[in-house]
Amino acid sequence: MKKLIAAVVLAGAALLATPAAANAAGYTPDSNVSVSGTYTAGGVASVNFSDGAFQDNETVNVQVTGAGAVTLGALPTTTVSKAYTASSTGSLAVKVTFPAGASGTYNLTATGATSGVVGLASFTVAPADATAVAADGSTTGTNGTLAFTGGTISALALWVAGGAVVLGGGLLVVRGSVRRQRETV
Repeated sequence: MKKLIAAVVLAGAALLATPAAANAAGYTPDSNVSVSGTYTAGGVASVNFSDGAFQDNETVNVQVTGAGAVTLGALPTTTVSKAYTASSTGSLAVKVTFPAGASGTYNLTATGATSGVVGLASFTVAPADATAVAADGSTTGTNGTLAFTGGTISALALWVAGGAVVLGGGLLVVRGSVRRQRETV
């Protein structure tokens, strides 16, 4: 019975240690998305989905989330949603206006209402006193920098390390159980 429990624990640990792969079906490839403009406070970025990215004349729900208010129309909020209609060729153009005090990461998600296709774009907006980097790589503004506050360890590395700890603990339990059985025999 102890061996069965140990085997189940080890199998469960192995399943938890291996992350499942995301199903990428329904996403537009990066080659179908182009972004232009400047990612600065008060700047405007244009996100263009190429022909065939969505179905012809399909309603596309666009949502932008970020650290501060953004404008897709006349209403600035931290999360903006607006419905657009793709062209007769399935392309779509969206303009995103960043607020005057914008800084941080903003994410655009465009979802086709009929096809379910999802297109993504992400912007890292520099504060007003920082160097602005346009989509073409040119820079404008003053030479300010943002502090690095993130980590450099990937989520996969954390899963592998956690799985190794769980598997190691399971092996110690099994080894102790086998040792006790040998001593009593």
